[in-house]
Amino acid sequence: MSENSRVVACPHCGRKNRVPAATAGKPRCAQCRQWLPWIVDARDDTFADVAEKASVPVLVDLWATWCGPCRTVSPALEQLARERAGGLKLVKVDVDAAPAVSQRFAVRAVPTLLLMRDGRVLSRQSGAAPLPALRAWVDDTLK
Repeated sequence: MSENSRVVACPHCGRKNRVPAATAGKPRCAQCRQWLPWIVDARDDTFADVAEKASVPVLVDLWATWCGPCRTVSPALEQLARERAGGLKLVKVDVDAAPAVSQRFAVRAVPTLLLMRDGRVLSRQSGAAPLPALRAWVDDTLK
């Protein structure tokens, strides 16, 4: 399997599908044709293709392995990506492994979350938040 793709079980029918990190469209299940959650990792060398050229709005999670709040908020972000399959892409960036991305967005605290569309940052917030607050932030930003 390429490091640029991930195998995802369809939440509707259970079939395993290979989901590319970057593609012109949006991932669908090969069996039931439902939208698949799009959760990918990005580094300095892949961020432009994975996040900036996405066909849907992107929620960027700038995190670190040593950060407790980052580990706490990660399941909520992944849940949000599952709920918004076909309409939102979650891109996870480890700031220690991607210093250029971290510097570009002037990350001073982790987690830092960015909402992007067409390569532009629409909104940003620092710190962990519960799922209902994240939902509201995404919905308010993308209206």
